[in-house]
Amino acid sequence: MIKPKPGAFDGLNGAQRRAAMFGSVRSGGGVDAGPLLIVAGAGTGKTNTLAHRVAHLVSNGCDPARILMLTFTRRAAQEMIRRTQLILAQVAEERGGPSERNLAARLGWAGTFHSVGSRILRSYARHLGLSEAFSVLDRADSADLIDVVRHELGFSQKEKRFPRKDTCLAIYSYRVNTRLSLKRTLDEQFPWVGEWEADLARLYREYVLRKQKNHLLDYDDLLLYWHAMMQNEALARSLAKHFDHVLVDEYQDTNSLQGEILYALKPDGAGVTVVGDDAQAIYSFRAAAVENILGFADRYQPRAEVIVLAQNYRSTQPILDCANALMADGARQHRKTLIGSRQSSLKPAYVSLEDAAAQAEYVAERILATRESGGALKRHAVLFRSSHHSDVLEVEFARRNIPFVKYGGLRFLEAAHVKDLLSVLRWAENSRNAVSGFRVLKLLPGVGPVLANQALVHLEACGFAFTKLAEFAVPSPARGEFVGFCELLCKLADPQTPWPGQVGLARQWYKPHLERIHDAAWTRVGDLEQLEQLSVQYATRERFLTELTLDPPVLTGDLSRRASQDEDYVVLSTIHSAKGQEWDYVYVLNVADGNFPSEFAAGKPEAIEEERRLLYVAMTRARNELHLCAPLRYSITQQTRTGDAHVYGAKSRFMTDKVLDTCQKLSYGNAASSARFGAAEASSMDLPGQLKDMW
Repeated sequence: MIKPKPGAFDGLNGAQRRAAMFGSVRSGGGVDAGPLLIVAGAGTGKTNTLAHRVAHLVSNGCDPARILMLTFTRRAAQEMIRRTQLILAQVAEERGGPSERNLAARLGWAGTFHSVGSRILRSYARHLGLSEAFSVLDRADSADLIDVVRHELGFSQKEKRFPRKDTCLAIYSYRVNTRLSLKRTLDEQFPWVGEWEADLARLYREYVLRKQKNHLLDYDDLLLYWHAMMQNEALARSLAKHFDHVLVDEYQDTNSLQGEILYALKPDGAGVTVVGDDAQAIYSFRAAAVENILGFADRYQPRAEVIVLAQNYRSTQPILDCANALMADGARQHRKTLIGSRQSSLKPAYVSLEDAAAQAEYVAERILATRESGGALKRHAVLFRSSHHSDVLEVEFARRNIPFVKYGGLRFLEAAHVKDLLSVLRWAENSRNAVSGFRVLKLLPGVGPVLANQALVHLEACGFAFTKLAEFAVPSPARGEFVGFCELLCKLADPQTPWPGQVGLARQWYKPHLERIHDAAWTRVGDLEQLEQLSVQYATRERFLTELTLDPPVLTGDLSRRASQDEDYVVLSTIHSAKGQEWDYVYVLNVADGNFPSEFAAGKPEAIEEERRLLYVAMTRARNELHLCAPLRYSITQQTRTGDAHVYGAKSRFMTDKVLDTCQKLSYGNAASSARFGAAEASSMDLPGQLKDMW
C-alpha cells in the first residue's frame, strides 16, 4: 500500500500548528488575526513555525508585499524567505496550482529593524526634516565623529581623565535605546564617569548638531527617528496602512524603542505576531528589554493569545530536566517545561575540580576520549561567561595538540582597507559626509589632517559641489593625484553614472594607495574583490552602503587569527556568541558564584535573573552531553609567575539541590596534586611518639 505524501503542515506538532494557522481565513482571501505571542523554548522549532505562519498567510490570499517581517539579521530574513518558499511549493503541489516562484521579490519588507527603519525614513524624509540622501554611519565612524567633537570642545585636554570615544558612544547608545535619562544611565551603567554628566550632555548636543548639519544618521538614529515619527498619529497611520501583518522574530532581544515602534504601528494588535523566549533574554548590556516579551500579552485589549512551544527536538530529556529545574526557581517569566523527543540515561555532569588547571585537564581528557570513540572534535564546544575564562584551557589544548577555533576576529567593515574604499563611495553618495571625506583625503600623498580639513571647508563654501573641489590649492607634488581623485568623485556622484561598475572604478583608483599604505597588500585585495562581488546584489549604491553598514559580513582575513589548517577542531565560545548554536558535547566553565552569577550582578535582582537565563542558554546548547565544571580555587591575577595566591569559589547559587538532583556529581583533581610518593621507598618511624617525648 502506497502511503500518501505528508502535507506541508503535517510535520508540525499541535502547538506549532496552532501558532502557524492562528486567525480566521476570510472567504474573499486574507487572514484576520489578533495579536499573538509565540513563546518558543530552546530547540522547539521556532524558525520552522514562523516560516509556516508566513506560508499560511500567503497561501490564503495575503499579499506578500503587505507583510512586514522583522528579524535580527538579514541572513535570518533570507533563511525565513527560503523556508517559506519551500513550504508554499508543497502547498501548491497539494492544491494542484502554480507555486509561488517570486516570493523573495514580493516579500520585500523582510529585514532587520534598522534596515527597515532606514528604508522607511528615506520614504518619509521630506515629512521628517531629513534629506533623502542621508548617510548611515557605522559604529567606528560614529566613534570617530564623537572623538572629533570631543577634541574640539577641549575635553581631551581635561586635567582629569575624560571618557574615551568608545565609552562616550556606548553611553549615548544605551541612553537612546533604553530611553533613560543621561543621569540614570550613568548611575546604573557607567557610575565611574558620573562626574562628567554636564560635559557629556554638551558633547552629545554638539554630536547631534554635527550629524544633522552633514545629513548623517548613526546606527541608533535609525530607531530614534523611526520612533519619533511614530508619535505623529498621521504618519503612524500612513505607515500602518501599508501592512496587514507584522511578524517579529527574537522578540526577547528587542529594546524599548523597538517595542514602542511595534505598538505604535499596530496599537490594536491586528496582524501582529511576535516570537521569542524570555528564558533566553541575555542582552541587557545592549539595552534589550525583557519586559517587551513579558508584558506583550497584557498590552492589548482583549489580551493577546499566547501559545507556548515546549516540544524540544535538540537535547536529551536529562539535559532538559536540568534546564527546567534551573528556570523553575526563576522570578517573573512565561512558565514552560521543555519536553524532549530524545531519551537517554546519561545525566548532565556537575564536576567539582580543584582549580582552573584541573578544569582544563578534565575537558581535554574527555574530549580526546570521545574523539577516540568516534566523536569528531567539531561536535564539541566549550562555553564560558567571559572571553578570558578559556586562557588556561587554550594553553592545555596547545600542549595536547588539540586544534580549536575561538569565536572572534576582526569585523569586515573594521578592516582599514575596506573602510577606505567604502569611504570613497559614501562621500560620493553624500558630499556633506565630512567623516568619510576626511578619511579619503588623507589617503592622498602630501595631504595631512590640516590640509584635509581645509579642503572640506572649501567644499562647504562651494555648496558641497564636487566640481569645485579641484579648485582647492594643494602642494605641487600632490596636485596630479588630487585632480585625478576629484575627477573620480565627480564621475561617481554623477546620477548618469550607472551603479554597476562603480566599486570597480573606486577599487582601481585605490589600488596604488593600498600598495603604498598597507603592508602585504596582496592579502587585502581579496576583501576588496569580495566587496565588488557583493555590490552586484544591490540595485543602488545607497542600498549597498546602508545594508552593508547595518548587517556586515562578520569576519575578514585581515589581522584575524590564523585559520586552522586542521580538518577538525573544538569550538571555544562565550555564551553570548553561542546563542542559536548547538553541539553534541558541551562543557560550561567556571560554574561558581562570581561567574554564574557574575560578581557585577550582585545586589541587582533583575541582573541575577539574566545570569540565570545565561546559564540556561549554555545548558540548552547541548544535544547529548552536558558538563558543568565548578573549580574550587581561582588564582589571583597580577602576581608573579611563581605566585600561588588564590581565592576559593563558592558554589553557584543557581546549583540548588533541585538542580543538582538532575545531575551526576563527579570530582576531578589535576595530575600534579594527585601525585603520591611510594610508601615502600621510605623507612618507618614513630613520629607521634617522638613529639610526645619532647615534653
